[in-house]
Amino acid sequence: MSHISIDKTKSRVAVIGAGIGGLTAAALLARRGYSVLVLDQALVPGGCASTFKRRGFTFDVGATQVAGLEPGGIHHRIFSELAIDLPEATPCDPACAVYLPGESTPINVWRDPKKWQEERQTQFPGSEPFWQMMAVLFEASWEFQGRDPVLPPRNLWDLWQLTQAVRPSTLITVPYTLFTVGDALRFYGLGNDHRLRTFLDLQLKLYSQVNAEETALLYAATALSVSQLPQGLFHLQGSMQVLSDRLVQALERDGGKLFMRHTVEHIQVENNKARAVVIRNQKTGEVWTEAVDHVVANVTVQNLVQLLGEKAPSGYKNRVKKLPPASGAFVIYLGVDASAIPLECPPHLQFMYDANGPIGENNSLFVSVSHPGDGRAPAGKATIIASSFVDPASWWQTEDYQWLKHKYTQQAIARLSQYFYLKPETIIHLEAATPRTFAHYTARDRGIVGGIGQRIPTFGPFGFANRTPINQLWLVGDSTHPGEGTAGVSYSALTVVRQIEAESGYRV
Repeated sequence: MSHISIDKTKSRVAVIGAGIGGLTAAALLARRGYSVLVLDQALVPGGCASTFKRRGFTFDVGATQVAGLEPGGIHHRIFSELAIDLPEATPCDPACAVYLPGESTPINVWRDPKKWQEERQTQFPGSEPFWQMMAVLFEASWEFQGRDPVLPPRNLWDLWQLTQAVRPSTLITVPYTLFTVGDALRFYGLGNDHRLRTFLDLQLKLYSQVNAEETALLYAATALSVSQLPQGLFHLQGSMQVLSDRLVQALERDGGKLFMRHTVEHIQVENNKARAVVIRNQKTGEVWTEAVDHVVANVTVQNLVQLLGEKAPSGYKNRVKKLPPASGAFVIYLGVDASAIPLECPPHLQFMYDANGPIGENNSLFVSVSHPGDGRAPAGKATIIASSFVDPASWWQTEDYQWLKHKYTQQAIARLSQYFYLKPETIIHLEAATPRTFAHYTARDRGIVGGIGQRIPTFGPFGFANRTPINQLWLVGDSTHPGEGTAGVSYSALTVVRQIEAESGYRV
């Protein structure tokens, strides 16, 4: 007997994971008349875009900025369909202030395209042909994505949606499909411009999980251009939690159900179709099986293989196994007195400390700083969140986890103190998170963050599809096109909702 009441008269969908991708898919499906059940093992919804509170401070767990709030942007489109208000937000301008090793003046990634053009021409003389080419590719790619292509296609319906999104202007991107940013730099004679490459490495690591040499050029064109008008990055009023809270409200208003502290232990497959999910109530320990018509997995591809167990297709399993190692994150959360923050401090900063070290080996920090009155800190106080990419393996293999965590914390404080006034009298609260922390709270495999890396073999047309090899089993989130970030995972959610509708022929 089912422990959760699902309307059997409607097509039933179980959504595994209440991250932004899962909640978006769930809310849209509920809006369109499906019977939806969302299950998540955590205490609060939001996944890597959730928050926690300490001593009057509100900290964004992972994601700290949002794209797609502008008219026509993905969040704007989805919230309009759901008939809910977009959260209040302020544009990030600059989107980021980037400090290269040994430099005290930042490279400001301005929101105004003309201002950003002037900045980069000053900072990187001779690079404008490269940036102009990126702008052309971005414009074509953005218009293409706005027509909701399905990438990669896995059946005739998917292929038709992809074909419908193509225009003559789209074809300009085709010759660049197998190019990396490194290839483009060499093409324009910028291969040895170490300063430009360092800047690109820093920025791309944030968005694509890999450096300029490896990042697919077409993906980079969007990642490096989306922070300028008429698009832009935004800082939410209150916290990142506002995004998931509004999606939950829409879900429940339209009859969907959300159960936190419920773990999906297994996806049952019969005749190559997802038929049910095995659920465990973490509070009571009860385990039962819930029959459904579709399963939407808002998980990593690594977690998906685990959920399928022996039913995981061997080719899919092997592909996941051969993926290059994904990134983890070390994050430090600081609640400080406002006197610790320099005047006119940008909302987002990026520091690189070792000119010779590889990006991702704890030699850089991405920093988010709260604004006065933005709901994250009491009056006269502020939050500082600083993250560094790390190898997850070192955090699971260490014999002295607490020592390693303490070492990274002290190192981060020392580095941040070069810009912020961090003293015992200005630090009110301090805690840190590691890949182990992320694994515990989000259940992501080994605590990995940000997806699988936008290399040529794993981006767009060559990536993991939303339509898995198991029928009626769908994948959303940062393992799929178009990648990480709340905007990216929301696109993947919209794709899956359209695929489910096309498959079931069901719409109220």
